[in-house]
Amino acid sequence: MTHPQNGLTYAQAGVDIDAGNALVDRIKPAAAATTRPGVMSGLGGFGALFDLKAAGYDDPILVAATDGVGTKLKIAIDTGLFDTIGIDLVAMCVNDLVCQGAEPLFFLDYFATGKLEVDAAARIVEGIAHGCRLSGCALVGGETAEMPGMYAPGDFDLAGFAVGAMNRGAALPAGVQAGDVLLGLASDGVHSNGYSLVRRVVERSGLAWDAPAPFAGGALGAALLAPTRLYVRPVLAAIRAGGVHALAHITGGGLTENLPRVLPEGLGAEIDLAAWDLPPVFKWLAAEGGLAQAEMLKTFNAGIGMVVVVAADRAAAIAALLSDAGETVHHLGQVTQGAGVSYRGVLA
Repeated sequence: MTHPQNGLTYAQAGVDIDAGNALVDRIKPAAAATTRPGVMSGLGGFGALFDLKAAGYDDPILVAATDGVGTKLKIAIDTGLFDTIGIDLVAMCVNDLVCQGAEPLFFLDYFATGKLEVDAAARIVEGIAHGCRLSGCALVGGETAEMPGMYAPGDFDLAGFAVGAMNRGAALPAGVQAGDVLLGLASDGVHSNGYSLVRRVVERSGLAWDAPAPFAGGALGAALLAPTRLYVRPVLAAIRAGGVHALAHITGGGLTENLPRVLPEGLGAEIDLAAWDLPPVFKWLAAEGGLAQAEMLKTFNAGIGMVVVVAADRAAAIAALLSDAGETVHHLGQVTQGAGVSYRGVLA
């Protein structure tokens, strides 16, 4: 076999294996800090092992969810603020899992970029690990893909995959009926949906990402990167207390589209828009973008990140439990006969 005098290497083609190894070494402590009962192997293998019996399940049903962060990533890329975008990734998956009645057990991430920058990637994955710790699930693995030519310089994409469990017979929604009370849990801002519209509004405003945020302290970009709230621990406690019939994570589609997903055929919801104050970020988006109320309620969470559907006789107790756990709880309305979501009043 002859060897060309000027042979190419993988690094010259744009893929740096050494950088990938350096990233794995850096993130191992963050991943190890998420270990929980049931984890049988850490990073480095071809797959991860998890023991459901060790996690406390004797007749388990597995629940899986996957999601991304959407174009919120562009703000992180443009600003270089990478520390919290991983929390968004975890939240988008585990907040969905808990709506099925499941406890999140483990998480995997997929990070793809044109050229691997170890420091930036590590900050992202460390954010993922932080989100996992806050929601009680283990970061058991992932994939880092360096793909030159696929992404513009500095660009990257993220996807997340979460698996949870519940004992057989504990799935939600279950038992939803007319008269059930709707408890809304406050969001921490825009969360991770509607950012194509957010970016369009910012473009129309003429403001740069480092300009003072008109609706909060600090820079505009940083304010819009406030991470998605993790509702897992308080909501699991509410489920275990009894009386929770359904949960709706308010993501893309807002209250208008997400709440009907957990209501049986023939039932709808009536929501009093005066039950909570529209957070300042949404007031600014609505005013700057000239957004109609219907558009706000169908695109954004509008200040409500999770809706808990509870039996009427348990509403006060569940609201108190959630408040004690640190959630801001609003009594939104109730489940009604007839399909769809109806609104009373105006967002203000």
